[in-house]
Amino acid sequence: MPTRSRFETDLNRDRDTSIYMSPELAWGLHVWDGPPAEPLRDRSLAEYDAFYGELGRVLDHLADHFDRFVVLDLHSYNYRRRGPHESPADPSENPEVNVGTGTLDRESCGVLVERFMSDLRAYDFLGRHLDVRENVKFRGRHVAHWIHHRYPGQACVLSVEFKKFFMDEWTGVGDVDQIQAIRDALQFTVPGLLEELERLTTSDCDHG
Repeated sequence: MPTRSRFETDLNRDRDTSIYMSPELAWGLHVWDGPPAEPLRDRSLAEYDAFYGELGRVLDHLADHFDRFVVLDLHSYNYRRRGPHESPADPSENPEVNVGTGTLDRESCGVLVERFMSDLRAYDFLGRHLDVRENVKFRGRHVAHWIHHRYPGQACVLSVEFKKFFMDEWTGVGDVDQIQAIRDALQFTVPGLLEELERLTTSDCDHG
């Protein structure tokens, strides 16, 4: 799928609200000069449907081959909304990594959440440790809800929001070292997630 703006269609909202038809749906921003015409809306919704169609095909394959699987639903969020020269948002309410688990079944996926967060905190992130917290800023939205609804008892979606400490959110210029470190930190969590998945699968078999 080509690169597109969320202001055309937001894949992390339900279909009916995925196109920002009013400023109220877009944090007060006026993203259209005028209401988008129906052909444009139809084209955007076709992209939305294509995304979920492809996502379903990929995850159906996983569901056919594995009893359980984890999806890392990755996002980033702004914390300098008041302006490039203004103070950043309060760190106590804006963790560097927010793990959203609002649509997740804690009973079946809780150990995966805890292991992921523990390992991410433990990673040596350029000589320090990341501030990782759960459901402080975001709880996860439609992508997570859609996957959990489609694969109950199998999918565990962690909606991971990185604060944009790794870039200048006003210019869009990123810090390559920190971006690479984020990638490495996520890779660091994979063995632990696989270990916990293996334990869960074994436990399911023992109780089956």
